[in-house]
Formats: sequence, C-alpha cells, structure tokens
Amino acid sequence: MTFTLYPAIDLKDGQCVRLLRGEMDQATVFSDSPAAQAKAFREAGFTHLHVVDLNGAFEGKAVNRAAVEAILKATDAPVQLGGGIRTRAQIDAWLEAGISRVILGTVALRDPELVKEAARALPGQVVVGIDAKNGMVAVEGWAETSDMKATELAKAFEGCGVAAIVATDIGRDGLKTGVNVPFTAELANTVSIPVIASGGVASVNDIRALMAADAPIAGSILGRALYDGDIVPSEAIMVSASS
Repeated sequence: MTFTLYPAIDLKDGQCVRLLRGEMDQATVFSDSPAAQAKAFREAGFTHLHVVDLNGAFEGKAVNRAAVEAILKATDAPVQLGGGIRTRAQIDAWLEAGISRVILGTVALRDPELVKEAARALPGQVVVGIDAKNGMVAVEGWAETSDMKATELAKAFEGCGVAAIVATDIGRDGLKTGVNVPFTAELANTVSIPVIASGGVASVNDIRALMAADAPIAGSILGRALYDGDIVPSEAIMVSASS
C-alpha cells in the first residue's frame, strides 16, 4: 500500500495558520500567502495537498474561497478540501472549481445519506472527515462533541464509494505530542475505506509508527511540525516511499 503525505494548509481570514486543539483563538499565522505556501510544498516534492477552510467549518459555508482558488492556480498537485461543505451544491461547486476531493465532516454525522449519495455519484472524490475527542465524534468546527463513536460513524460509510477517511484526534492537533496510532489503526482495521491519520504528528518517527502499525493506514496529514521545521520534507518523503 502506498503511504501518502498531505501537507496541511489551514485557512483563517485568508491566511495560512495552525491552531492548537482546534481553538480558533489559538491560531499562529505562518503565511500571508496560502498560494505561495502551496507552491513551496509542491516544490519540496509533496504530491498532494490538504486544505481546510477553518472559518467555513464554523460558519457552514465557503469563507476563504479566494485563497482556495489561488492555491488551485499556484499548484498542479491534487487538493483535498474540507471546512463548511454541507450541501450537494457546495460539493459540486468545489469539484467544478478544480478541487480533487471534498472532505465532509459535520454533514457526515448530521446527514449521512447526503454523503453516501454524493460518494456513489462522484467515485473517488468524496472523503469523510472524522474528528474525534476521546474516541467520540466532534462536529461544527470541533465546537461540539456527539455521542457517536468514531468507529461506528466510519462503518456507516462502508461500501458506498467513499474515497478515504481523514481521522483526526483533536486532543493532539497542533500540539506535536505524537500521532494517536492506536486510534488510527482501530479505524483502519474497522473499515475497508483507506484511513489517513491526522493530529499530533511530531516527527518522521510518527510516519514510521503509522506505517509499521498492524493496520492498513493509507497516509498522514502533516501540520505544525512541518511548519516548525521538525519534519524535513525530503526525509518525510523518503520514509513514506519506503512502503
């Protein structure tokens, strides 16, 4: 199985930022030009990008559209986008704009049928984002925690064409405390859908741990550790290619 790395570009008020545990008031600005950041990641050798409209996640609509469109113009890398995508019209609009895959989080819990219908109609283009706190699904930009287990939500999308699941451990996001391998592995072993790890990746050792796990983990999102220089792109790419 190929292990794919996805550098993250989180958008807040048009800027590229990183949050701590999903708290909007805990944002560190890393770049005023998301497009330049996207280009830099591509030039560093990364083949895919993971973009999140943070304002959109809270407001339920596209807020950073201009920044996303600038990213699409700046790079030829496939871009997966999440944050505030809650309707079929929004899904179709982003795919028509050039996004390769849309990530559906809140709506996956609130309206799973919409997600299943979209996944069947758009094979390979619909990703489910499962954000969890202590194993329970969180929604609305992580502002609310539900009573649904992450594994139960994942199982609901088996067999309908969902391209991947991005599994985020909110408690570790942005903290560089190490990725939650058991949580990710449990999800990957629960469903046949490819699972991408997110939250807490601190070094290439986390990439190695995910790849060595007794589970078919398909890749990892790289965030703060990449921006802080704790992960060197060339080394991360070399380690991921050893699969």
